[in-house]
Amino acid sequence: MFCGVFEKNLKIHFDQIAEHGEVYRARQRGFRSQLQGYYQAHVEPGLRVLELGCGPGDLLASLRPSHGLGVDLSPKMLDAARELHAAENLEFREGDLHTLDLDETFDVIILDYLIGYLQDVHECVANLRRLCHARTRVYIVSLNHAWVPLLKMARWVGLTNPQPESNWLSRQDIRNILELSDFEVLTCSCEQIFPFRIPLLDGFCNRYLVRLPGFRNFGMSDAVVARPVMPPKIGSALSCSVVVPARNESGNIRAALERIPTLGKQTEVIFVEGNSADDTWEVIQREAASYEGPHKVRYLQQPGKGKWDAVFAGFAVAEGDVLVIQDGDLTAPPEDLPKFYEAIATGRCEFANGCRLVYPMEKQAMRFLNLLGNKFFAAALSFVLGQPIKDSLCGTKMLLRSDYERLLQRIEVLGDFDPFGDFNLLFGSAMLDLKIRDILVRYRDRSYGDTNISRFRHGWILLKMTWFGLRKIKFFPLKKRY
Repeated sequence: MFCGVFEKNLKIHFDQIAEHGEVYRARQRGFRSQLQGYYQAHVEPGLRVLELGCGPGDLLASLRPSHGLGVDLSPKMLDAARELHAAENLEFREGDLHTLDLDETFDVIILDYLIGYLQDVHECVANLRRLCHARTRVYIVSLNHAWVPLLKMARWVGLTNPQPESNWLSRQDIRNILELSDFEVLTCSCEQIFPFRIPLLDGFCNRYLVRLPGFRNFGMSDAVVARPVMPPKIGSALSCSVVVPARNESGNIRAALERIPTLGKQTEVIFVEGNSADDTWEVIQREAASYEGPHKVRYLQQPGKGKWDAVFAGFAVAEGDVLVIQDGDLTAPPEDLPKFYEAIATGRCEFANGCRLVYPMEKQAMRFLNLLGNKFFAAALSFVLGQPIKDSLCGTKMLLRSDYERLLQRIEVLGDFDPFGDFNLLFGSAMLDLKIRDILVRYRDRSYGDTNISRFRHGWILLKMTWFGLRKIKFFPLKKRY
């Protein structure tokens, strides 16, 4: 717990900061604006947000929560927050994380430059657990102590506000403490290599330079995103919708119906025919009419072109709690789908991504240049996403429908850039801070028809999309992306 002298000194310090009001706020306006941009890039509007150590409440207000609660130990800071944000749907309470008594859970919990002032970091992080549900995201931003000498110089010349002594915690220290309290870390990053507002210079430094090898550990702010390790509270088995994009796949339709396993309490199979040159559409209708198996079977023709258009059309009519893509060529076997379903239904991951590059492949499954291309794009996408993936282009991908609906809103800012859909789903999942994990599949030879992939034409499109992801996600501007 906060012992008396320590707590009293912190209260006095932050009360004094509050008394100086606009002077101190103006001095740190560029720095605070950059931090707001970081959080706005991660936190959707309309969530239940708790900020511990909220200060004057500017960050909490900028996130536009449906319910926002700010907690701080400084009464004068809280008075300033209530005055500044009286018209907004926010609540401010006095308290500290060591003894905080709240009987509610939140979608997002923020510790913005707070962890350095906690008397017992282990106890405080453990106390976060009761404020979390299975889908909560915890954002911890703290000082990179490589900056301590620079900050002392900046205070001496009046560029920064005075600060009390703080704990020396690295990102690895924070990761260890989180894991000891049953949290798992999703991503770590270093932000704000230039924590001032100077046009062009701050954008170049904070968007690009701080992401590059040799510079990426020297930002002022260490940022860690975590989630609690706990199973989701699911009242009954989930239903599942399997969308099967099918272009020139008439020879695989019956096999798909026979081989797709039952997933959850009800499996819905949705064939989406895509401008086929053969009789795929006729075969789908015939096989669906004669099918007598356990699945609910639906079918439609996609309105446009491209795999993403087909997936989007299928997901739009899907009724299942879980959505999955099963490529119509069946080269990624449907028999592997229960592994994806288990990972999603138990909450062990939130976006299950198929990986074809571990098990030995059949001889004709993937040409050598395609294999090299897949390895390159997987490495590039891992860098973009901040989470490791080994195969970005496997067609089998699964997520909850509720997450997919959030994802669609999230990727609106990216525009219509991906004809395949793999990058749309991966980028959107990373932007929502979902836990992405690879599920291993065995890649088979085609049993019917020819591949719809052109190595060089589609490879060029994938290169452009990778560069797009670098600009829009990895090297994102530190401003609101909603």
